[in-house]
Amino acid sequence: MPPPIRLRFAPSPNGYLHLGHAYSALFTWSMAHRLGGEALLRIEDIDLARCKPDFYAALSEDLNWLGLSWREPLLRQSDHFPAYHAAFARLLARELIYPCFCTRKEIAQRATATDPDGAPRYPGTCRTLSGEERERRLDQGQPVQWRLDMGQAEADAGALAVKELAPETLAESSRQAKPAAWGDAVIVRKDTPTSYHLSVVVDDAYQQISHVTRGMDLYAATDLHRLLQALLGLPSPVYCHHALINGQDERKLSKSEGAKSLRQLRSEGVSAAEIRAMLGFA
Repeated sequence: MPPPIRLRFAPSPNGYLHLGHAYSALFTWSMAHRLGGEALLRIEDIDLARCKPDFYAALSEDLNWLGLSWREPLLRQSDHFPAYHAAFARLLARELIYPCFCTRKEIAQRATATDPDGAPRYPGTCRTLSGEERERRLDQGQPVQWRLDMGQAEADAGALAVKELAPETLAESSRQAKPAAWGDAVIVRKDTPTSYHLSVVVDDAYQQISHVTRGMDLYAATDLHRLLQALLGLPSPVYCHHALINGQDERKLSKSEGAKSLRQLRSEGVSAAEIRAMLGFA
C-alpha cells in the first residue's frame, strides 16, 4: 500500500484568525482534495504564555464557519513536549547543538550578517566556550538557549534535496537545500523546551505528513527543516508554498499589527461564502 497523502494546517491560538489564515486553511483543504488525501488540523501552542483557551475555541469556530472539518483528536503541541525533548537529546548526544547564553542585544552588537528573516545572524560566540565554562554557566542557572552547530550539522548531513510541488500544475521538482543561511539557529528557546523549527519537523513525521502547504514567508525555513529531518532520521515531505495575503499597505497580514479578524468580518455581515470567493475558493 502506498503511504497516505496527508496535509496539515497548523495555526497558533495566540490571537484571532484573519484573512491570511483563512487563505492558508482553504489552500490546504483544497490541495488535499486535489491530491486525493486528507487535511489535518494541528494546534501549534508551544508558546504557553501567549496561547489562550479563548483563542483556541475561536479558531475552531472560525474554521467550521468557513466550512472546513477535520479528524479528531487533534495534536496539540503543548501535549507533545516529551517528543521534542527526545529529539533534543539525540542532537545533544551527537554534539550537534550547544548552549548559548547571549542576549539579543549582544547578538545584535556582534552580528555581521542577517538570517533569511532579516534578524541578526548569530556570530557563534558561545560555540567556542570550553566545556568547563558551559557547565559553570548551566550550573548557575543562567538563561540558556540551545543552538545548532551549523558547520558540524551540514558536514554530518551532506547534500540535501528539498522536494517541491507547484501549486498550479502539481508538478514535482527538487532543489538543493542551503540551510547555512540561518547560521547557528536556535533549536530550543529560553522560554520553552523546544522551538518552531524542532517541533514542526518532529510533528510532521509523527503525523505522517506527506505534503506541507504553507506561506512563502516560511520558504527559507524549509532548508533548515530539511537539515533537521536528516539529522534526526525523519522523512522529508513534499513542500508547497503559497502566496501571502497582504493588507492595503502591501505588508503581510499580522495578528500583532491588528489585521481585521474573521470574527470581526463576520460581525460586519460578511458571509463565509463571500470570504471563500474573495480568496479564490468559491
